Amino acid sequence: MRSFLNTLDGLKGGGRPDEMAAREGAFMFATGIECSYPTVDHGRMRRDLLEECGHYARWAEDLDLVKGMGLRFLRYGLPYHRTHLGPGRYDWSFADEVMEGMRARGIVPILDLLHFGVPDWLGNFQNPDLPAHFAEYAEAVARRYPWVKHWTPVNEIYVAARVSAKDGFWNEQLKSDRAFVTAIKHLVAASLLAGRAILRHRPDALLIQSESAEYFHELKAIPSRENRIANYNRFISLDLLYGRPPDAEIYDFLLANGMTKAEFDWFMDFDAPGYQVLGLDYYGRNERMLKPDGTTIPAEDVLGWYQLARQYYRRYRKPLMHTETNVFDKEAAPGWLWKQWINVLRLRGDGIPVLGFTWYSLVDQIDWDTELREKNDRVVNCGLYDLDRKPNPVAADYREMLAEYGGIGPVLHAGFLTPTDEPAPEPVEP
Repeated sequence: MRSFLNTLDGLKGGGRPDEMAAREGAFMFATGIECSYPTVDHGRMRRDLLEECGHYARWAEDLDLVKGMGLRFLRYGLPYHRTHLGPGRYDWSFADEVMEGMRARGIVPILDLLHFGVPDWLGNFQNPDLPAHFAEYAEAVARRYPWVKHWTPVNEIYVAARVSAKDGFWNEQLKSDRAFVTAIKHLVAASLLAGRAILRHRPDALLIQSESAEYFHELKAIPSRENRIANYNRFISLDLLYGRPPDAEIYDFLLANGMTKAEFDWFMDFDAPGYQVLGLDYYGRNERMLKPDGTTIPAEDVLGWYQLARQYYRRYRKPLMHTETNVFDKEAAPGWLWKQWINVLRLRGDGIPVLGFTWYSLVDQIDWDTELREKNDRVVNCGLYDLDRKPNPVAADYREMLAEYGGIGPVLHAGFLTPTDEPAPEPVEP
């Protein structure tokens, strides 16, 4: 298979500023607009949640809801599949309208550029041309909206690769380790090149990588190699993104499944550009128990965001943000909100820099109970508001949280400000 390196014409990673916390403003309380757009049914159907949840028609109302909540920050994904029409070709009609709407309302977007899918002309995540074309798109967006400072170039790289190329639900719908590794390396390369392209137009950009914090608890007296590999796989995207050499077993896994030594060295040498923040998404369903018979069941809060985030922080030493959470029961949502906030407060109490928190999403979603692979049009009650834009119970509790904690600032500590002087990260047990 042709390597994505062949499409990059020898590009190397540029230097980056010293990593630092957001130097102005308070803690980033946020919500998000659900914007996933993978294809399913072997490319015959596009699941566009901006359409299915009514945002294209009601974007102004949605932005007013964000403003009315008292929230300044909004995780927002432009529809990549509708905006990037081909090499050097763009349709900015919707993007211009909604971006100006955010700017007029004083809403600060955390701009998400790739959220689980690509335009039809790019095919899927197996395309080695994806990193170069996506970097061109990212630069075009940054050039058009130079006032945007906060960016998520590629959302949940690990999840996008796993669900598309290992579980076989989205996009390429493959089920192999080789396809999974190919998707991961293309998406990480796309994120790195996009970050550098953004910095050419916004040198002080804050790059918030949103990734899923996950763990498999294996209920077997003798742990299996397969589960150990699964628990290390959750780190692959971030190891490559941040140039952290993976564990030897995972290095062998990558090389055995299509990554070349030259590609691996390219990732290790790149240097993730800009001010990097590690966003960790956590839903109770992210933790699973693997039973002796091979079936899995949810294991929410055995570790929780607090313990999982500590694992990721020890491994990468990046400032953190809680970038997504919700629960599929609107009556249970207020309790889940406060429970997640306690996790944030505990980490801050440990001196670990946590810069923000996000309830995801603003309005209820469609078909996420089946990860979008089935078109059932089933409403998932996880938003601050329902699809009629009426408040769910959690909206009042989020307002209460904002009233109590809205003025707090980010946590800084000396180790974070001088990362080169820190001891090596502690090993993380799989």
